[in-house]
Amino acid sequence: MTKRIMVSVAAAAFLTTGATANDALLERFEKMEREMAALKAELNALKNENAKLSSRLSTPDADAPKTTVASSSKLDETLEEMQDQIDDLNKKTNNDNLKWGVDFRTSVDNLRYEMADGTTRKNDALFSNRLWLNMSYAANENISFTGQLAYNKIFGERSMASSSAPFEGFDWVSNESAYNDELRVRSAYFLYTDDEFFGADVPWTFSIGRRPSTEGHLINLRDDVDASSPLAHAINVEFDGMSAKFGTEEIVGLEGSYFKLCAGRGMSNAEPRFAAAPYSGEDALTSNNDMVGIIVVPYDDKQYSTGFQYTYAVNLIDTTTPSSTTMEAVGGLHTATAFAMVNGIGDGISDFLDDTTVFISGAMSRTDPDAGKQGMLGSTDAKTGYSYWIGTQFPSLISEEGRWGIEFNHGSNYWRPITYGEDTMIGSKIAARGDAYEVYFTEPLVDDILSFQLRYTYIDYDYTGSNGFFGSSSGTPTAIGDVSSGTSAVDKAQDIRAYLRYRF
Repeated sequence: MTKRIMVSVAAAAFLTTGATANDALLERFEKMEREMAALKAELNALKNENAKLSSRLSTPDADAPKTTVASSSKLDETLEEMQDQIDDLNKKTNNDNLKWGVDFRTSVDNLRYEMADGTTRKNDALFSNRLWLNMSYAANENISFTGQLAYNKIFGERSMASSSAPFEGFDWVSNESAYNDELRVRSAYFLYTDDEFFGADVPWTFSIGRRPSTEGHLINLRDDVDASSPLAHAINVEFDGMSAKFGTEEIVGLEGSYFKLCAGRGMSNAEPRFAAAPYSGEDALTSNNDMVGIIVVPYDDKQYSTGFQYTYAVNLIDTTTPSSTTMEAVGGLHTATAFAMVNGIGDGISDFLDDTTVFISGAMSRTDPDAGKQGMLGSTDAKTGYSYWIGTQFPSLISEEGRWGIEFNHGSNYWRPITYGEDTMIGSKIAARGDAYEVYFTEPLVDDILSFQLRYTYIDYDYTGSNGFFGSSSGTPTAIGDVSSGTSAVDKAQDIRAYLRYRF
């Protein structure tokens, strides 16, 4: 009986405390609202008075006292002070802080590989979870911060974890690989925007930090996300760097035109924290892996768009031998990409065509090997590779909001993009030295909050090394028919994926 009384008293005390806290919080907000209303009323009155003074000053009277001008100046200062007070109150009442969003996906992949030696490897049901925690904050109309924390993991403990490849957690793909249960920073950067550039009518932006450089243009259609800056035909990796974008629509007269300058570092030449000379690069085999690039979009009216991209990277890497994990710099790489996209075929021909997207993209890569090193892609001479990519996305014929997508891409023997971060379990389809086919269906289940996707990806390799690095150790193209027995080379690969995705 005593216990019942004590529990009842505790519960009553808890409820009373909670109610008191809620009442106090409500009173606080009501007080803020009253203060804001009073300030706004006073501000409006002062604005009216200021308008009258401004009217009198715009048509000056020779006999008007000089104190009128002084009063107007003082009134302007008062208005600014009151506006600052209102802004402060707005921040408090609107919970002005870091804004969060959630993107959570659970997927199952059916994987199958046909090896060059005739054997088969597979995983019938590979389950994984991917979590993106999106964060943003705008300090004012010019400066904002955006970041994303990420988690990407296969269900449970992985049985082959002890024999996993050493580069699975490599910085370029640390959040794209289904790796472990760590929460990592996928992106974090600040963005400055302005409508004028040193007085010229050129809107521009500047950004620096861990920039979003995965899910770029064209691949974003399949990935069902807004496109990041890069053209994904050549660049799709995580990267630390900076960018500056300049709108040129008013200068050249072409709708939506702009160009963007980018620079970043994919690897820093630095010794460990507790080395004899911490963070020095004296003893490293690699040098700073830097990249510069430019993106030019001559026209984009949201229906018709085209774009170009050029990048050059130095001190790209490969292992010293095929069985080693030690990296060395092997040379540089040029990439160039051009695409055209139509988002809505024709004008009012049919609802189906109005909501259909088609695109075509072409890309090339050219190696620039360092003298005295292992060479690049099996040669000490510069080698050029090429790739083309076509695709379409159109409305579902079996549901109101669903969309189908069909894509095909081909790469030559010396084709080498930097697309290790592509959202796939069987390696980058865009990097394939051969043919890649893909069909997918995306269906919103609950508005834009919960969605489902079914995807089929098939890659038929003509040459090895599609998912290797840039040197001759892992990037040499060997025709599949010439692969020696006992070599672990994939001839054909397929991935059937189904997922449920929650975004809010």
